[in-house]
Amino acid sequence: MAEINKEKEQEETLEEFETESNEAAESEKDADFETGNREETEDADKEPSEEVKKGLFNKKKKKDKKDEQIEELTDRLKRQMAEFENFRKRTEKEKSQMFSMGAKSIVEKVLPVIDNFERGLLAVPEEAKEDAFVDGMNKIYKQMMSMLEEVGVKPIEAAGAEFDPEFHNAVMHIEDENLGENIVAEELQKGYMYHDTVVRHSMVKVAN
Repeated sequence: MAEINKEKEQEETLEEFETESNEAAESEKDADFETGNREETEDADKEPSEEVKKGLFNKKKKKDKKDEQIEELTDRLKRQMAEFENFRKRTEKEKSQMFSMGAKSIVEKVLPVIDNFERGLLAVPEEAKEDAFVDGMNKIYKQMMSMLEEVGVKPIEAAGAEFDPEFHNAVMHIEDENLGENIVAEELQKGYMYHDTVVRHSMVKVAN
C-alpha cells in the first residue's frame, strides 16, 4: 500500500513539473512575440538613416539642377528666337530701303527722258500731229507713263492746286485776281512721286 501511494505521489509530481514546463514555454513564446512586435514598431518609428537622407537629398538636388538647366536652355532659345526675328525684320527693312533707293535713283534718271518726250510732242505743229512718226512717239510716251505708273511712279498734281512746299517748288510769283492766294497758276516742270516719296518737286508759278 505504501508503495502504491509513493508511485502516485511521483506521478503527480511529474505532472506538475510538466505543467510548469509548458507554462514557462508559453510565457517565453509570448515574451518573444511581444519583443518582436516592439522591435518592429520601434524600427518603423525610427527616422531614415543618414545614408537614406543623403540619397534622397542628392536625388532632389539632381532634379532641381536638371530643372534649372531646362529653364536656362529655354530662356536662351527664346532670346535667340527674338534676336533672329529682329534680325529678319531689320534685314527686310534694309532690303526694302535699298530697293526703294535703287528704284528712286532709276526714276530720277528716266524723268529727263520723259521731259524731253513732252517737250518734243508739245513742239509738234498742229498740222503734223497726224503724222505716223509723231503718232508713234506719242504711243511710246504713253507706254512709258503707263509703265512708270505700274511700278508706283505718278505725277504730282500742281496747276490749280493750293501751293504745298512738301510737293511744290515755287520759282515765280504773280498777281492774278482770278486765282486765290497761294494757288499754283502754272506748272513749269512736272514733279513725280515714287509711292509716298517725292522723287522730284513740281516747279511752279504761284499766284498772289
